[in-house]
Amino acid sequence: MKEKRRIGAAQSATHVTILDAAQTLMLEQGYAAVSARRVAVQAQIKPALVQYYFPTMDTLLLTLYRRAADLSIDNQVAALSSPQPLHRLWALSSDARQAALAVEFMALANHRKSIRNEIARYSERARLLQAEALATIFADTRYASSAFSAVGISLLLAGAARGLVMEEGLGISIGHKEARAIVEAWLSEVEPAP
Repeated sequence: MKEKRRIGAAQSATHVTILDAAQTLMLEQGYAAVSARRVAVQAQIKPALVQYYFPTMDTLLLTLYRRAADLSIDNQVAALSSPQPLHRLWALSSDARQAALAVEFMALANHRKSIRNEIARYSERARLLQAEALATIFADTRYASSAFSAVGISLLLAGAARGLVMEEGLGISIGHKEARAIVEAWLSEVEPAP
């Protein structure tokens, strides 16, 4: 009988350090730069420790994605329970660092089916959370019986914010100020300041 390989504890400081190092590499150099050796250098540990905590790169990348996705869900839940949930969702979606990380995971998903499946699972969960909250918000507005669907608005807000952040990362700014003004004017109409 083959003995199961021991893996380092998920709650340990080393585990978190490895994930932080992998995330830093992904943000600064892209997902292709994330290897056990580079993560070890970034974390200032021996490469064997990376493999002790994460036996495969898929394990490391999936854990990193799940950590980021769980944090994103937690932030969305907090935003949706705030006095101005639409404004908070827009701000979350417009966060440049999170958008850059999302883009790297999307690119990685083209090469790793396990990441693609997790992105789909978490994205659908997040969209449903948003749609439920937006439906409640819209129930008290003129949008309640209109052609605007909560899930459609959720996708449009997230997509517009992500698109703006991605373009800004490339140095493109034409039309950004105007697009932000349109979204923010609509948000203020639907969700006036308390």
